[in-house]
Amino acid sequence: MAERIVIFDTTLRDGEQAPGCSLDTEEKYEIAKQLARLGVDVIEAGFPIASPGDFEAVQLVAREITGPSICGLARAREEDIDRCWEAIRPAAKPRIHTFLATSDIHLKHKLKMSREQALETAEAAVKRAKGYCEDVEFSPEDAARSDIDYLCQVVQTVITAGATTVNIPDTVGYSVPHEFGQIIATLFERVPNIADAVISIHCHNDLGLAVANSLEAVRNGARQVECTINGLGERAGNASLEEVVMALRTRQDLMPYETGIITEEIYRTSRLVSDLTGMMVQANKAIVGRNAFAHEAGIHQHGVLAERTTYEIMQAESIGLPKSKLVLGKHSGRHAVEERLRELGYELEQDELNAAFQRFKRLADAKKEVFDADLEAIIADEVYHVEETLKLEYFQVVSGMGTIPTATVKLIKNGREVKESAIGVGTVDAVYKAIREIAEIKHDFIDFSVESISENTEAMGKVTVKIASPDGRVFAGRGADLDVMEAAAKAYVQALNKLIYHTSPGQTPTATEST
Repeated sequence: MAERIVIFDTTLRDGEQAPGCSLDTEEKYEIAKQLARLGVDVIEAGFPIASPGDFEAVQLVAREITGPSICGLARAREEDIDRCWEAIRPAAKPRIHTFLATSDIHLKHKLKMSREQALETAEAAVKRAKGYCEDVEFSPEDAARSDIDYLCQVVQTVITAGATTVNIPDTVGYSVPHEFGQIIATLFERVPNIADAVISIHCHNDLGLAVANSLEAVRNGARQVECTINGLGERAGNASLEEVVMALRTRQDLMPYETGIITEEIYRTSRLVSDLTGMMVQANKAIVGRNAFAHEAGIHQHGVLAERTTYEIMQAESIGLPKSKLVLGKHSGRHAVEERLRELGYELEQDELNAAFQRFKRLADAKKEVFDADLEAIIADEVYHVEETLKLEYFQVVSGMGTIPTATVKLIKNGREVKESAIGVGTVDAVYKAIREIAEIKHDFIDFSVESISENTEAMGKVTVKIASPDGRVFAGRGADLDVMEAAAKAYVQALNKLIYHTSPGQTPTATEST
């Protein structure tokens, strides 16, 4: 029987720290539910001491999600560990993950500690966490750049103190595979009590080697991989869960290991995370990019038609890739729509289903074909939103070659109708200027992107907008519609509503660190 590799998902913690990525409590909960369906072993739900909002999200996930272990991150400080336990305590399988840097560069310039002081601090942190729960993980931050003798000493000490998992992070993505694999091999050779804990790895992708480093670590004895959906994370991101899992599944000849991942849920999980974070997946992204199973070259098409394995090493169905086909039309009823949404993995409340069905009927009247991707866009647009301080009621644009782009917009603002007109360098600019005047909220515009949901001129357009509050927090808004201008207006209003909601008293985060 193949050895089991533990899949530790940190999309909700390290993934959310990606620049431009922002999730509210309900969005984190939706992703956590899908991660449980995906079959991950551990969900790192957040950094509870970072903010009241993060604490609330971790506690909600711990209380409601069953199956995976629910983990919270804590610095090697008493107050962090206490707060972390308070958040994860409702979980059936709670885990405290505490960390402290061990590289000389971090000890000298960030922590201003000696090696001896850091060793004592790490030991004390693990012992305090162990007093709360049995499952304790410790990470020596920047382990890949730490002195190997000292790293061995730290690992031995924290295992003796009670750590059940020791994670070896390549925090800045500095290692290359043979080097990182050797670090893991050395730990197994020189740490006498290493069999008493699971050795984990957490690799960043600054040199594009996170997945390769993770696989090499597994080959050398690591049995937990920390990763994120779509490779989200600080800077260039983390090891991509879907790439690690499918590499292990596809190359059983070289890596005879198994995971508990239900791979048919990979594509849907990827899409959900992309929609809710506003982080688009690049077309040529391995496994989940839209070109991952596409063939354009004639010789490739001929080969695949003759025998799929000539140019495909995996089946699209193995990751749950939906077929592009007509599934519903204008004569379809509520039951058919509800059933198809359930097949796609969406369990909606009655009011959510009503809103989604009304959007579906309008869409079905306007276009001949309604695809799964259209339904997913409707769900993202109608269901995942916060309380509306601003509501888009009406807009009209004037545009054309040789004319000045002009927009008139009417919003419901705190229950009152407000109308504004503006001109811009283009129609989107004009609409956004009018909305900005009505909203009267300080913010910076960060990003604007448009993508087609399906093919042909009747395709729905999906717009993602990112704005930043004065304190630097980024909020993403999404809109989907056959009219790209309407999608753009919806996306901007949704982003503004999130900013208003999350900058209310009690939602201010503190600075965080990461492994």
